[in-house]
Amino acid sequence: MKTMNYGLSEGLKKGAIALVIVTGFIGGCSYNQEEAVNDETGLTPDTEITQPELAQRAELTNVELGNLTGNVDEYLGRTVSVRGEAEQAVGETGFLLQDDQLFGGDEVLVINASGDAFFLPGDDPTDEVQVTGEVRQFVRADIERDYNLILDPNIYVEYEDRPVIIAESIALAPDPEEVSENPQAFYNQEIAVTGEIGEQLAPNTFTLQEEQLFGGEEILVISANPAITLDQEEEVVVTGTLRQYVQADFERDYDLTWDLDLQRQIEAEYTDRPVLVADDIYPSAE
Repeated sequence: MKTMNYGLSEGLKKGAIALVIVTGFIGGCSYNQEEAVNDETGLTPDTEITQPELAQRAELTNVELGNLTGNVDEYLGRTVSVRGEAEQAVGETGFLLQDDQLFGGDEVLVINASGDAFFLPGDDPTDEVQVTGEVRQFVRADIERDYNLILDPNIYVEYEDRPVIIAESIALAPDPEEVSENPQAFYNQEIAVTGEIGEQLAPNTFTLQEEQLFGGEEILVISANPAITLDQEEEVVVTGTLRQYVQADFERDYDLTWDLDLQRQIEAEYTDRPVLVADDIYPSAE
């Protein structure tokens, strides 16, 4: 696996229940040579997110790659969140995002304008990434001006007037099985995991499993927002930091409201196993 440089998340401090909206949900990545601004807006601690609001956010931003086929004009100027395979680098600032159905089956250019370094992950531990950013028509001069970047004209000439995603955030996007099988590859990193809601153990605690993976490993998720209620088997995207469960550390760092029986259950079943501390949860586009 090629080196990936993500800043470590400080996690959710005790008592905090703010969520980061989807347009800034993941600590993003950019190259050291370029400077860009990544604005993040947090929901206030007393804000409750209902299912209709979650669905509306997903409709506006979370796009299944296949749905973009033949509809590029519909998404120009909109901020979307898409998942795909990170393919070859394009210069020092870009890479190609690939999916069989993305933009008619072609690869789409992603320009990294997020503020942190990103290197292609290769196939190990996962080749999937979640990219959030604005869909634009690639005009090199405009993008250089708007994002304070320097793009090699010899490299980017073939992308002129083609669609591009200007990434505000980029994160590894493993599935639950990949996380369960190789958690060490993802510990202390911001990741985006798509899966089905399993058992809701408490208002802010539930399990996440891969869709249609019967008998597979589940990931324990601790949500930042205890007001969220989700339906069992609902397909969601969870973004946050993966940590190894050590009871004393979690009791110190997070405002857990588990009763004694649940504390004992989680300690027995999840000690030293991966736990995803969620910054954001929203319905999957799939």
